Formats: sequence, structure tokens, C-alpha cells
Amino acid sequence: MAIGIGLDVGGTKILGCAMDADGSLVAEVRVASPHTPELLYQALVDCVDALLAKLGPLAPEVRGVGVGVPGLVDEHGVLHETANLHGMTELDLPAALRGPIGELLGGPGASFHLIVDNDATCAAAAEHAWGAGRGGADSVLVTLGTGIGGGIVSDGRIVRGARNFGGEVGHMVIDPSGPDCGCGRKGCWERFSSGTGLAYLARRAARAGTAPRLIDLAGGDVDAIVGEHVVKAASEGDPGVAAVLEEFGSYLSLGLANIVEILDPGCIILGGGLVAASHVLLEPGLRIYATTYRRGSGPRAVPVVLATLGERAGAFGAAALSLGTVG
Repeated sequence: MAIGIGLDVGGTKILGCAMDADGSLVAEVRVASPHTPELLYQALVDCVDALLAKLGPLAPEVRGVGVGVPGLVDEHGVLHETANLHGMTELDLPAALRGPIGELLGGPGASFHLIVDNDATCAAAAEHAWGAGRGGADSVLVTLGTGIGGGIVSDGRIVRGARNFGGEVGHMVIDPSGPDCGCGRKGCWERFSSGTGLAYLARRAARAGTAPRLIDLAGGDVDAIVGEHVVKAASEGDPGVAAVLEEFGSYLSLGLANIVEILDPGCIILGGGLVAASHVLLEPGLRIYATTYRRGSGPRAVPVVLATLGERAGAFGAAALSLGTVG
């Protein structure tokens, strides 16, 4: 039985999963995300070590280790820049990890496949192989979390682009006069339609006096307003927050429609943390997409579906890529 290890690096945690080739979870670990390159390298090695301990007699079956990280990762696995992991740039992860992980897997001569890739690309691979995109040849995964990531599958294969940077849909500009983005530009899609974007729109409405309930929920501090306050106020039927969600939905639907026009996928899969509250946060955007844009409904419509693998998708996909389950 071939086993792949997948490690998904997030802003707050690293999730490690050991998977077999059929997509079954064999072992899992979680550790807090460190904030320096050296500590990150050690944490990733420690995750592999912990997973091998949990695998016990199955540890010799590990054939690959995959690491998913947010940002621009080239074909050699070097992380060049990231908007959401501060200070983690120009990291040659394979060079730092191959030796220590090789020692854990049997010594300097250990044979295993090590791959480092964009986290949303990993999640797209997982949803294609084992999740909402299973059985289809063409799909786009959009991850709605702190930021927005993306992964593209065409004819059953990951679309990587000339430099391996394909799929960065969160950084298409939808408002050139919009707020600053961590990538250095203004008005990127993720500044409006991510968790951070939702908080931005909510705070703007609160400052304008149209959503006072949000200020109450944040203890009187506008700058403390976060997405959870929006969900709470929406559950109460607050009209000011309903307007915020309509605005959020208008930006979300615009980005989805742009993806459809460029790529014509079989479906768009929505994943990430915001999906957990999809009945509140995503309903306006999906409604606007279906009723406003030409490919949102009708015989040539591109359906938008929810991801099925949840928070484990990135780790599952990294494991799948390490085993060659998805190319």
C-alpha cells in the first residue's frame, strides 16, 4: 500500500495528513504555524516525524511527501512571495527539507517524492481526485478564506502556467481604486470577497452609519469587527448587515463570472473557511451570479458547487500530488 504525506501550511496551523492512493485518511497531526523560516522548516519535519510515529508499521509504505503553501511557488518548489505568511519569501523548501525528511524515511539514500506547491493548487487536486470535482475533466477551485486562492484543472490535469504561478484568481483586479492588497496592487478580488474583504466591507458600512449593530457586537470598536459579527447580525435579520452581504455578493459574483468567461470550466468549486457559513455569506453572491451573468443560468451555465473535503483539502491534495494521483 503506497502512502503519501501531505502538509498544508496556513497562517495559524500546519495540518498534516497521511493518505493512501484511494484517498483514505490514515493518520493526522496539527501544529501551530511558526513565523520564521527556520522554525517553519523544523515544524514541517516534526509533522512528518509525528505522522510516521502514528503510522507505526505502515511507515515504510510512505512514497511521497507534499507541502502546500500560500503564495507563488515555482516549478522547483521555491516560495517566492506570499501575501499571508509575513516574512516567508524566497524560501527554497525542497533544499531545506529533503535531507531531514530523508533521514526520517530511511537515511540519505531514501527514495521518496518531495513536492512543494501552492496550497490552493493542492486543494484543487484533492477536490478533483476525491471531492466535488471527481468524475469531471475541467474545474476551477476557488478557496475563500483569509484571502482567495485558486486552482485550475483542465482535461484532468493541473494547469500550472509557464512559471507554475497559474490559478492566482484572488489577485485579479476588480476595482483599481480599491483598497491596498498585500500583493502590492489595489482592488484585488480577495480584498472584497475573502474573509478579510468581508470584514473590510462591514467596517466601512459601520463607519458610514448603515450597520450600527456590528459596532454593538464588536464592543463599540469598529476596527474589531470581523466576519463572525456579520454572521451573527445576519442571523438576527439586521437590515444593515443584509446590505453588506449584498455588496459582498456582488463582488463575489463578479469574480466568478470573470473566471467563467476566461476558462469555461465544467464547474467552479467553492472551498475555504467561508463555506462553513455558506447559507449566510455565499447565498447573495450565488443568487446574483445566477440571475445577472449570462453563464450563471440556462443551457450554457457553469454550475457553482461547494467543496466536499473541508479544511483537509490542501493536505489531501499535497499527498495526492506526492503520489502522482493527479498530474
